[in-house]
Amino acid sequence: MVSSSPRIVVFDLDGTLVDTAPDLINALNFVLDREGLPPVPLASARSMIGAGARKLIERGLEVEGRAVSVADLDRLTRDFVDYYADHIADGSRPFEGLEAALDVLEAQGHRFAVCTNKLEWLSKLLLDRLGLSPRFAAICGPDTFGVAKPDPAFLRETVARAGGKLPGAIMVGDAGPDVGVARRAQVPVIGVDFGYTDVPMAELKPDRLISHMRDLPDAVASLGRA
Repeated sequence: MVSSSPRIVVFDLDGTLVDTAPDLINALNFVLDREGLPPVPLASARSMIGAGARKLIERGLEVEGRAVSVADLDRLTRDFVDYYADHIADGSRPFEGLEAALDVLEAQGHRFAVCTNKLEWLSKLLLDRLGLSPRFAAICGPDTFGVAKPDPAFLRETVARAGGKLPGAIMVGDAGPDVGVARRAQVPVIGVDFGYTDVPMAELKPDRLISHMRDLPDAVASLGRA
């Protein structure tokens, strides 16, 4: 018996769907500059992205050996978010091949969702600016359900909001939290090796590993046959 639920492909956002590093690091350097600290180079800062704004700021401060109070970190995070929201799509762009891959998968009957540790409203703002929001049946952040990756409840609720069920769902991501949430939810995971991670994706052992979005439809199909 064939399930009536659509098959959901769930994506991480930063480093998976969109190369957001330029705007995230610009926002980080904005708050660091206001603290009298030097900027963090984009190339070395890419691996600092992926755990939310607050963690990114903490990591940026650690580079200079700087520790701040909780109140100061709260203030810096607010300043970061305000600046970032105003510049969210200055340099951020979908990874090459993304939209063509989505076209292929959509024609095959797949539905899409976003499960990201970026705040929901910022995620929607970014995808709106890039014209990608209509592609996704659900766009969920840690504030959507009160949990973050790798908590499996986050993935489970995201899939449900997109109108699907966990059996048959697939996670696509670039870092440990994406592999972790998939494993805990017992969902297969496709890793991309062009994102933001301090541990190479190959070492995290996803079920499939791709180096370009053009390879995504074949990876999804191979998991469907497995």
